[in-house]
Amino acid sequence: MTRLSPAAPPSTVTDEATGSAAGPRRRVLWLACGAHALHDGYTDMIYALLPVWQADFGLNFGALAVLRGLYAGAMATLQLPAGRLARALGTRATLALGTLLAALGYAAAGMSGTLFGLCVALALSGAGSSTQHPLASGAVSRAYGSDARGPLSIYNFAGDLGKSALPAAISVMITIMPWRHALWAMSGLGVLVAAVIALFLPSPALAPRAQPRASHRAAGSARAGFWLLFAIGVLDTAVRMGLLTFLPFLLKAKGISQPMMGTAFALVFMGGAAGKFLCGWLGARLGVCGTVFATEGGTAALIVALIALPLAPALAVLPVLGMMLNGTSSVLYGTVPELTPLENTERAFALFYTGTIASGALSPVAYGVLGDRIGAQGATIATAATALAIVPLVVALRPRLPGAPKRRS
Repeated sequence: MTRLSPAAPPSTVTDEATGSAAGPRRRVLWLACGAHALHDGYTDMIYALLPVWQADFGLNFGALAVLRGLYAGAMATLQLPAGRLARALGTRATLALGTLLAALGYAAAGMSGTLFGLCVALALSGAGSSTQHPLASGAVSRAYGSDARGPLSIYNFAGDLGKSALPAAISVMITIMPWRHALWAMSGLGVLVAAVIALFLPSPALAPRAQPRASHRAAGSARAGFWLLFAIGVLDTAVRMGLLTFLPFLLKAKGISQPMMGTAFALVFMGGAAGKFLCGWLGARLGVCGTVFATEGGTAALIVALIALPLAPALAVLPVLGMMLNGTSSVLYGTVPELTPLENTERAFALFYTGTIASGALSPVAYGVLGDRIGAQGATIATAATALAIVPLVVALRPRLPGAPKRRS
């Protein structure tokens, strides 16, 4: 098992260095945001392409699920190796090479004439995308030190922009050109982003200096705190993905039309993007525990309201529900570096993202099996119960956070 020794939140650089570091720090943030938008856009672009591939290759729904699973599986399982590779090659080189591989994977998908070739190409692209989450978030954390919570929420928000922009762009492109040409154009965008990262991403040496080694007792407390945070992240992702699985069935039972179904999901996703942006900053002001209490409690209450309300009021609560669903993630990601020393930042992010991505893949299956037994409404209530199950974990996490008051012996 990977051991994560603790450190106090990294101190900021001295006043004299702050001004000179501000420009490179911003460059780290914006390049990390660009990488996040591209890679998350690449991940969700597959959804827009599945109907095209179904027609071209004569695939059934099971085969389409395998295509999506190959990309997501490669991305999830290779994040820890990506962190180890970065220790040998450096963050900038590894992130640039990963971005290039993700782009070339889509170029190969555009050249594939067989289903096997398409599978290999998507696995290669997913492998390239495995570098983005641990390395880009780690770079932001190193650059901003104890002030990283707000920048990490911006980084998190950028991923949602990519999820919105690239699938929409590829959907338009495949109406005016062959899908293979559209993939080559998207691949060219990835090659450009890889080149920009290779040329302009500042060195991690800009990070604040490391802290003195903590005591053994503090080490154990921080390790326990990280794994509590990990469990909260896994359950939070399960709530989000489980609810989204059953949302169309709930709305259909209320009489929603098919065109309005797309609008309903857009309301959820717009609220989610706003939640990622706002809750990271809120966490810096209200504290991690207070913010997570609010978002998870609000999520559970709004899920119950969604089930009980008629269609029009249910649609009205969707943006707020989206904000609560997605807002927690920014708070959690911003807390990862607070429970981790600088030298283990990328590894900690890799572990955390591996857990949440795996939860995103497996939780819809688990809730789906439950839904087959107790119905969509019952399974949706189970997602609300899962959100409430996070509360005692947050209570256990509170004394393990940096700055928490110590209990008297």
